Amino acid sequence: MAEIQLQSISKRFGDVEVIPGIDLTMPDGQVTVLLGPSGCGKSTLLRMIAGLETPSGGEVLVGGRVVNDVPPAERGCALVFQNYALYPHKTVRQNLAFPLRMAKATAAEQERSVDEIAHKLELTPLLERYPRQLSGGQRQRVAMGRAMIRKPEVFLYDEPLSNLDLELRVKLRLEIARMQRTLKATAVYVTHDQTEAMTLADQIVVLRKGRIEQVGSPLTLYRSPANLFVAGFIGTPRMNFFQIDAAQPDANGTLLRLGDARVQIPHRVPGQPATLGFRAEQARLGEPAPGEVRLELQGCETLAVEQLGDRAYCYLRSSLGELVLMTPDAAADLSGTLRLAIAPASLHFFDANGVAVGTEERLLAA
Repeated sequence: MAEIQLQSISKRFGDVEVIPGIDLTMPDGQVTVLLGPSGCGKSTLLRMIAGLETPSGGEVLVGGRVVNDVPPAERGCALVFQNYALYPHKTVRQNLAFPLRMAKATAAEQERSVDEIAHKLELTPLLERYPRQLSGGQRQRVAMGRAMIRKPEVFLYDEPLSNLDLELRVKLRLEIARMQRTLKATAVYVTHDQTEAMTLADQIVVLRKGRIEQVGSPLTLYRSPANLFVAGFIGTPRMNFFQIDAAQPDANGTLLRLGDARVQIPHRVPGQPATLGFRAEQARLGEPAPGEVRLELQGCETLAVEQLGDRAYCYLRSSLGELVLMTPDAAADLSGTLRLAIAPASLHFFDANGVAVGTEERLLAA
């Protein structure tokens, strides 16, 4: 397998600069997920690695080799498309065998490899069918099998599950994860679905408007977001945010003023934070235990409740703004005045520019 490096890579379409120049390393044998909203440049980056787009500047290295001028077929990459990209006039068997036939493999090698891949992806009963006779999930499995059969150095996935229903997405997501563990293959996976990113990735690259917002493991991004964008983009439901009117260090730590509320933090918060954040599952209703932070919300009104079986997410409006809390009881009355208890380590602070305050300390703790 091979490490992928992007060195000062940039891309322009006419006068429009979509990727201003980034440096990124995608480690050998790991799954790197490019995550971000539509139009952030993640598919463009993938296409430059594959050789389907030419960089406007910088270099693409695969296994230490600069491949800017190397044709796509010679880069050692296999691409799985969102729209399957199967040959409609060929059977499943012929679609799977096509890469080996182009590589001039013997008929026996083709048959053996096709049977092996078909067994892994549960395609054996479908080998003589044509793509038009398959469901969407079956077509995507064929597309994955065609990529796997080449045993490439790098797998490139361009939102391969976005056209599938939920059950098939979960099943194929698990199949991709299992395949990556078995092959220990270098893979780059493009998605806007954070659930896919969190479950598949060894490394997540969060992109916005062609720029990298943060790179790290799924848990690092969840526990220690570098800025407000990452904090709001990673995690379902999104993090709760409250505007801080003043932060005053004192003998007991830091006193925060949020509207009419006063919150005492038992440690000094570096800098001048402008926003306080915490996740729905990190706050509990009731009085705080020793060492916990107390936050009192006035005028709460329940807007909606998401019941998920063993837990519920309650969306509220309060005097400080809207927020969401996790509770085991969907029928609980969350109106009026609420007292929340939060562990100090679960609180996130961001400055006026949206940059996390104390990120280095949190990263070390994570």
